[in-house]
Amino acid sequence: MSRSMLEVEGNRIEITHPDKMLWPAPGIRKADYLQKLVQLAPYLLRYCSGRRLTAIRFPDGVGGKSFYQKNAPEPTPEFVAIAEVDGVRYINLNSLSTLLWLGNLGVLEFHPSFDKIGDGMPGEWVLDIDPSEETRPRLMEAGSLIGEALDGMGIAAVPKTSGATGIQIVTPLAKPYTFGQLRSLGSFLGHYLSDKYPRLFTVERAIRARRGRIYIDYVQHAAGKSLSAPYTPRGRAEATVSTPLTWDEVRGEADPQAFTLLTIGDRLQRMGDLLAAAEPQNLDAVLEFTAKRAEA
Repeated sequence: MSRSMLEVEGNRIEITHPDKMLWPAPGIRKADYLQKLVQLAPYLLRYCSGRRLTAIRFPDGVGGKSFYQKNAPEPTPEFVAIAEVDGVRYINLNSLSTLLWLGNLGVLEFHPSFDKIGDGMPGEWVLDIDPSEETRPRLMEAGSLIGEALDGMGIAAVPKTSGATGIQIVTPLAKPYTFGQLRSLGSFLGHYLSDKYPRLFTVERAIRARRGRIYIDYVQHAAGKSLSAPYTPRGRAEATVSTPLTWDEVRGEADPQAFTLLTIGDRLQRMGDLLAAAEPQNLDAVLEFTAKRAEA
């Protein structure tokens, strides 16, 4: 077995099969992937640290079998931080050492919980925009209209590609809000948009009831749920990466497949972390408004 040892942050990490092909189409081997993780670590860890991690492992690379893993793999090195909930030993992905250890195990996707370890509160407000069909222009049109609606409500949000077929709209929070408050806000926005653009949007969870429309998922944002982290790679043939966008890119119908492990480094050097640069939002006024509308 081909193997080597890395020393990171004072920890020794065994790397096995460094030449294993993880993404055949772009030609990304495990050794290449680990180098990319080092590059992504300052950004990816920002959104995973302090959350409970759900990892998606592809032991034989993209195209092979994959599985979700919530319990920390055994044996677990001492440097890996654990947050145990209801008997599940979740990983708190808070260090480069842990990131590279997981990368060596074939973890190609990192999905942190919406709620933070300890207080159970959401770290941000997220809307998941899910196309029933992979029709890219309609997806970006939908994202643009959602952005306009949020702007009209006085909310500055950041769109990001999921790295798969959808996009997410992320609003950093200036103060704590409950999942219930944010769900009521998402419900208001989702019903408003599906009423205004009934041929484009729906809030129907059942896929068969969507009839090709774009689903505004405000229900997924809940305690115990998780979503693809900003800057996580995805187990897709193109090695796509979940990437924050500008609204101009959304209006220009950006191609989600253009943001990959091979391109994300240059983008971060040019643009930095668009999500980290966004101003946290105070939602008090809009929550008060929607509560009054609900009572009327």
